[in-house]
Amino acid sequence: MRSKRLLGVLGAVGTLAVLPAAADAQSRGTVTISGSTSVFPLMQPLARAYVRSEGRGTRFRIAQGGSDVGVADAAAGRVTLGMSSRDPRAGDPGGIVFSRIARDAVCVITNSANRVSNISQQQVQGLFGGTIRDFGAVGGSGGVDVVVRSAPSGTQDAFQSLFLGSTRPTSTAQTVASNGLVQQAVRSNPRAVGYVSLAFTRGVNVASYQGVACTLRNARSGQYPGTRNFFVVSRGRPRGAALAFYRWIRRDRDAQRIIADGYVPLR
Repeated sequence: MRSKRLLGVLGAVGTLAVLPAAADAQSRGTVTISGSTSVFPLMQPLARAYVRSEGRGTRFRIAQGGSDVGVADAAAGRVTLGMSSRDPRAGDPGGIVFSRIARDAVCVITNSANRVSNISQQQVQGLFGGTIRDFGAVGGSGGVDVVVRSAPSGTQDAFQSLFLGSTRPTSTAQTVASNGLVQQAVRSNPRAVGYVSLAFTRGVNVASYQGVACTLRNARSGQYPGTRNFFVVSRGRPRGAALAFYRWIRRDRDAQRIIADGYVPLR
C-alpha cells in the first residue's frame, strides 16, 4: 500500500493545464504543484517524505515550467501551490501569497576544461553582457558562449538582481528552459558560461564569486553573496492539505534535514 501511495508523487515537464481545479483537488486530499525548476528537485523528496510520515492519503502531482508559470498557475487556481525561486514582483496577480520554505545559492559555471577560479561582479557583467568575449580576461582560455535562462525563470530573475544589476544579457546568448539544460549546455561546450542553482553543479566548474566559493557551507553562513529564497505560492493563504504540507515543511525535523542536504533551511 505504501508503494502505491508513493506513485502519487509524479514529476513532469510543463504546466498542469489538464489537472483539476486546485480547490477541487484540495478537497480530495490532492496537492497539485507547478513552477520553478530550481525548487522542483527539493519539492519531490519533501513530498515523498511527507506521504511516508504525515500525509498518508495525500497525493501529489508536481510539474515544472519556471517560477512565472508556478505563480500564474497558482493565481488562476490551476494548481494548489506554485513553486517560485524569485521574490514577489509588483506586477504579480493580486491575492497571491508567497510563503518561504528555504534558501538557495546561484552559481556561475563554466566547462570543466575551462577552470575559471574566481569572478568579480564586473567580470560577470562583462561575460553575460557580451563585452568580454574571451575567457583569458577572467583567468580561463578561449572564446565565450553565453547560456541563460528563459524569461519565466526565477533563476534568471535572481541572477539579474544579484549579479547583473542593470546589465542585460547579450542578444547572442543561448536561451534554455531549465537549470538542467543550462548544466547540460555548459558541460558539453568548453566555451560556455552559465548560471544554475547549486543543486545543478555536478560535472561542471563552479567559479567563486567575489572571492567566495559557491558552496552550501558559504550559503548557510551568509558569506556567499549570490543567495535567493525558495517559495511556495498560493491563492490566498495555504489551506487544507496544502496548509498541512507547508506547516510540515517549516516545522518537521525530517523536512529540515531534507532541505539541509542541499539547500539552506530557514531555521
